[in-house]
Amino acid sequence: MNVMQLVILGVGAALVLLLAGAALTGPSSGREATRRLQAVRFRHSDSADDKVEAQYRKAVANRKPTSFKKAGSGSRIEALALRLHKTGKGWTLTQYLYTSLGLFLGLTVLVFLKTGALLLGLAAGLLVGAGLPHFFVGRAINKRKTNFVAKFPDALELLVRGLRSGLPITETIGVVAAELPGPIGEEFKLVTDRMKVGRSLDESLQETANRLDMAEFSFFCITLAIQRETGGNLAETLANLAEVLRKRAQMKLKIAAMSSESKASAYIVGSLPFIVFALIYSINPAYLGQFFVDERLIIAGLGGLTWLGIGAWIMAQMVNFEI
Repeated sequence: MNVMQLVILGVGAALVLLLAGAALTGPSSGREATRRLQAVRFRHSDSADDKVEAQYRKAVANRKPTSFKKAGSGSRIEALALRLHKTGKGWTLTQYLYTSLGLFLGLTVLVFLKTGALLLGLAAGLLVGAGLPHFFVGRAINKRKTNFVAKFPDALELLVRGLRSGLPITETIGVVAAELPGPIGEEFKLVTDRMKVGRSLDESLQETANRLDMAEFSFFCITLAIQRETGGNLAETLANLAEVLRKRAQMKLKIAAMSSESKASAYIVGSLPFIVFALIYSINPAYLGQFFVDERLIIAGLGGLTWLGIGAWIMAQMVNFEI
């Protein structure tokens, strides 16, 4: 048995152990008991904070029907179509698949002609063909989400001004859709279109919240649900929510500024081996050509890539803060 077969057997055994651990690990009984105790305390407490928390939980439970299904959870094709829709670029599923296939075939042929290694060409083509379009789609989604979050407090303040002037919430949502450009106007326009065809406000907002999967818009939907359960001044509630979202955005910017040096170091350290490898290979291909044919060097390269990936993941988690 050669070294490559031993490595394959080791990887297979590790995957089997991970799958067995995931299958045998069940839900935590301690967390379930704590949740039940909290529910009992909220129901029978005389504290105003506990009563508000109980109303909040009740409103959230009422927002989701029993047949609730997360958007994009039906199939891979549905999830991919949802990702393309989140970009706001109008990209179709056919365009995405043709682009991925073209990159895969083009890079596979190029690497095979340069090195003569078919497996390496297939691996590189699969990596770029599947990863590059996915990266650009994710980047477009993040950019649209950033624009949405930056303008969402302004949309809430416009809602507040409309409510204080005497307009109902449905009319103010239409005003936001007409006045604000970009993703804010597009999403609120979809909400108003659903209401025009007979959907309720709760259903229209819930569908948008499920598709966007953003905490800020979920806060807005929950705020409206709580206001219907408890009553009160909706304009004042939305004004407070706009202030909270602005402070949340400011905290994200502070964290991004404080972690920018660490991110730059991670990018440099992570990209340096690939840059050096490409430069040396362009100058003297025969010096590094054995990496593509020698099993020992292939295993060493795969091990280096594995540890490099683990280090990049650890550095990413060190600068990833939940707000």
